[in-house]
Amino acid sequence: MENYIQDMFAERVGGSNFGKDTKIYKFEKIKRAKRAAMKANPEKELIDMGVGEPDWMAEPEVIETLYKEAKKWENRGYTDNGVTGFKAAAGKYMEKVYNTPKLNPETEINHGIGSKPILALLPLAFINPGDITIITTPGYPVLGTTTQSLGGEVVELPLLEENDFLPDLTQLTDDQKKRAKLLYINYPNNPTGAAATEEFYKEVIKFAKENNVIVVSDEAYSALVFDGAKPLSFLTVEGAKEVGVAIQSLSKAYNMTGWRIAFIAGNELVVKGFATVKDNNDSGQFAAIQKAGIYCLEHPEITEKTVEKYSRRHTLLVDVLKLAGFKVKKPKGTFYLYVKAPIGTKSGEKFVNAEEFSQYMIKEKMISTVPWDDAGNYVRFSVTFVANGIEEEKKVIEEIKNRLGQGEFIFE
Repeated sequence: MENYIQDMFAERVGGSNFGKDTKIYKFEKIKRAKRAAMKANPEKELIDMGVGEPDWMAEPEVIETLYKEAKKWENRGYTDNGVTGFKAAAGKYMEKVYNTPKLNPETEINHGIGSKPILALLPLAFINPGDITIITTPGYPVLGTTTQSLGGEVVELPLLEENDFLPDLTQLTDDQKKRAKLLYINYPNNPTGAAATEEFYKEVIKFAKENNVIVVSDEAYSALVFDGAKPLSFLTVEGAKEVGVAIQSLSKAYNMTGWRIAFIAGNELVVKGFATVKDNNDSGQFAAIQKAGIYCLEHPEITEKTVEKYSRRHTLLVDVLKLAGFKVKKPKGTFYLYVKAPIGTKSGEKFVNAEEFSQYMIKEKMISTVPWDDAGNYVRFSVTFVANGIEEEKKVIEEIKNRLGQGEFIFE
């Protein structure tokens, strides 16, 4: 008898064809290529520049705070919509680091178990079938994925180099603007490394007010900006709180990806809507982790060491890629370097797209990267490769230089 469960899956995950799709997604292709390359070259170390998480651990003081708080009886239970002290610390952090207007920690801030769940839950409060969420591409798809699961529609705006990787809101049709409820932006941007400006945020606020759209600003990398740039939040700009929220994460700024702690801040009604759906989806992050997060938010200088490291690594990597023939410049933020993929090599290799180039890099150069063919053919390098100290960093970069050679790649 055929298993009836196969026909029970929701259409949003494939319906009766769930599990039967033979398509291999790019990250799985990368994993398979890495395994094959390491097996074929056991004597050669694979340099992984595709990893999207920090190579450092959280600071010892942060770990110690977690340890102390985890032993306390009063921290053992549910936290629901958050520890009051964490929300208060988040408000002060936004004022100190981003110069935002004062935020009410009780009504304008809430914690989340990482920024990804916040993005996944927000559409539950706002999206009905037929509503539109506007997202940027390439980019982080979570807000759009949940929108589609709810019967909503996703409109993608391409991030193009000629527009400094900022979306062009004028591309939207009148119908799209009428049906749009959420606008997702992410700066400094993954994967492009581009940074937003106050002028851009002002345009977004104007657009939101004119079209009754809620802005969701994903600021996971907002503290990671280089060369003396001041961190900028959407909420820094006048009028932002009237139309949307910022989502801040401790994952990247404090090397705490696995700790799963973030917060949403801004418009009171949006925060309340999130809190309502969150209350039906989780029971809050462990209080000890939130209290370790308080330590972080009260010590933003921790991030400065991380910024210095990524800035240094970017400078080194840019120089090496230029020697290999890439047209590249240092990004303004994040730990990602987004570069145009070559069309071939002088030795005769040809690449139709960035995915083919990325596969070549793994198989022939033992260097792992992430391809993006969403809006042009680009490849993303991450400077989160494992290296303990400056001298090890230089050794890794020198090895990349040796493997890539000089002027080997051909571009259009």
